[in-house]
Amino acid sequence: MELQTAPVLITFGLFMFVMIGIGVHQETETFADFALGGRRLNPVVAALSAEASDMSGWLFLGLPGAVYAGGIGATWIAVGLAIGTYLNWRLVAPRLRTYTELANNAVTLSAYLEERFEDHGRTLRTISATVTVVFFTVYVASGFVAGGLLLNQIFDVGFGFGVTVFAVVMVTYSVLGGFRAVSASHLLQGTLMLLGAFAAPVIGVWRLGGPGALHRSLAHGSPALLDLGAQASFANGQWDAGKPLDATAVISMLAWGLGYFGQPHILARFMAIQNPRDIPKARRISAGWVVLALAGTSLAGLLGTVLIHQPLTDPETVFIALSTQLANPWLAGVLLVAVLAAIKSTADSQLLVTATSITEDFFHAYVHRRASDAALLWVARAGVIGVAAVAYLIALSGGAVLDIVSYAWAGFGAAFGPVLLLSLYWPRMTKAGATAGIVTGALTVLLWGQIDPLLGPFRTGVYAMVPGVVAATAAALCFGAFAGRPPQQRYWGDMGHSVAKHRRRDHA
Repeated sequence: MELQTAPVLITFGLFMFVMIGIGVHQETETFADFALGGRRLNPVVAALSAEASDMSGWLFLGLPGAVYAGGIGATWIAVGLAIGTYLNWRLVAPRLRTYTELANNAVTLSAYLEERFEDHGRTLRTISATVTVVFFTVYVASGFVAGGLLLNQIFDVGFGFGVTVFAVVMVTYSVLGGFRAVSASHLLQGTLMLLGAFAAPVIGVWRLGGPGALHRSLAHGSPALLDLGAQASFANGQWDAGKPLDATAVISMLAWGLGYFGQPHILARFMAIQNPRDIPKARRISAGWVVLALAGTSLAGLLGTVLIHQPLTDPETVFIALSTQLANPWLAGVLLVAVLAAIKSTADSQLLVTATSITEDFFHAYVHRRASDAALLWVARAGVIGVAAVAYLIALSGGAVLDIVSYAWAGFGAAFGPVLLLSLYWPRMTKAGATAGIVTGALTVLLWGQIDPLLGPFRTGVYAMVPGVVAATAAALCFGAFAGRPPQQRYWGDMGHSVAKHRRRDHA
């Protein structure tokens, strides 16, 4: 069915208007509210905001595109992400929420690490903030690329024009409302994303005649499409028999789950939840949302191999093509708005975290220690615009969404994941260990593309996350055990006691 653009355009326009309206309604006047919303997120908003900011356009572009191109074997990524989501809420969220408040009410991950390791020279804050700004600027660019691609595919506008429209709307409500506006918008966007992830595949399966018909069609196309241990590929008008997935490929896909422990835009939701007692409820909501959303978009990728008869030149457009082919124009508009919501909900979170880091970790820490709250707020807003401008220039060069996201995801996961976990569970962890872990993890990811080929016959081909996390953990443990001294502040000496004490205070 040919897409009628008028209903879709109206749906998109209404969505954009609502987003800007949320920014106006949530306009804030303090930097603390701009950065973390005053730590007042309820469990539902915290859960949906965490997952909406997590998944990005990758949920509707990268994942279904990978399944469309390679079959069900590509869903090992989804398995790793589902496990990582649960463990992040279980292992990190409760302690991070408590310890960031104990750590002089830290509003950034860098500020928490500085306080946690008593880094009076601010070396650790500077390094961690630099990693945050560099990788997040690239990450935001991936969101702009996805937004431009979406608008180009639907309305046949130039890619650059699509990127511009997407960036302007997102920057507008982020500048006006900060964290509260972004989190409030995620309640709507997270709901739309879940609806879109299931509506398109449900309609597709119904059109085919049920799950049995889908299974038969996939098996007829290529048995590899239904084999978790194989990767299919399209050539000469049909999917081939595929090739086996080796252990390296499976480990690389599962390793995406390791990245969760070091993602500042997700960790910010843990820091902002109103009460640590709300975390179990938020964890259940998040885990359920992730499983359903990943299953739905993976199924959409498989449906594309059956229902889209003209092979796609860009696999990442499979969900868009499926939505426009299956649904009436108004429903197609809602499904495509879900894609837009996924892209925006991650990019705005990353943009906000980056601007907050620039303001708190550079301007406030080094330039103007006595800056007024109003001054910090204006610097943060200027930071949003500045980071968006740089990301916009990067985005205009294009690139595959999955490739850009995988690079930035690995960078954060390796640089911050091991160090954060050790900071929460190892009281004797030192500043030297934290610094070594962050630097080693970030450099390993940055250089892995050049290091791995030099190994010759021992080249692994493994995702940079794996060597990055291993190297960062080894460096943090080695330097943490033998270099420097553990923090002296009493509440880092007995972490279990400090958590219990803090929770008793909350109950009171």
